[in-house]
Amino acid sequence: MKFCGIQKTSLLDYPNRVCSVLFTPGCNLRCPFCHNWRIVLDPKPPFLNEENALKILEERKKYIDSVVITGGEPTIHKELPKFLKRLKEKGFKVKLDTNGLDSKMLEACLPYLDYVAVDVKTSPQKYALLGAKEPAILAQTVEMLKMGKVEYEVRTTVVPGFVDAADIQAMCRIAKGATTWALQQFIPGDTLDSHLNSVKPYSLEILSEYAETIRDYAERIVLRT
Repeated sequence: MKFCGIQKTSLLDYPNRVCSVLFTPGCNLRCPFCHNWRIVLDPKPPFLNEENALKILEERKKYIDSVVITGGEPTIHKELPKFLKRLKEKGFKVKLDTNGLDSKMLEACLPYLDYVAVDVKTSPQKYALLGAKEPAILAQTVEMLKMGKVEYEVRTTVVPGFVDAADIQAMCRIAKGATTWALQQFIPGDTLDSHLNSVKPYSLEILSEYAETIRDYAERIVLRT
């Protein structure tokens, strides 16, 4: 595998752990509110190859106990399961961030994962705005995680224009029964669609209302503001 870069230390990307974060190039979506759009649209070298990434991670073991693979979208890379296996063999806890639109690839990765964060970005009807061709696969992915043994969370960045009260209701049908559902505040600035750079995020009051709406659909609700 190759990576666009590494964040050597993060206290935010893996709940209750100190991790390093690897960023994969490319994505199968074109979310207008994406902040990592440069590595989605036109990833540029120099890339970090697999061996050098592993070397850096080994050197970081005194500071970190886990690795997060994010993107872009990691599951578009066929080498992903083998790389995750190598991470596990080296003793790391491993978390994967995914948009959930390749359930077969995720299934191949699950034996080597300790945590999965799957995005439920909006209602199924609006997924076409993100460039998704088969949004129904997302529901299959969430069901697979519910039935499995790997710790996971459903997460939603609450973007005005893409997530409203009606969308939340539709998303509840997908996420119903989830262990954890995290609602994340949208932060404007440097988005794929420049029109979203000046969009005012929802107030904490509205986020709290959405959290109340979904409270009966997940065991644990997390607000990230």
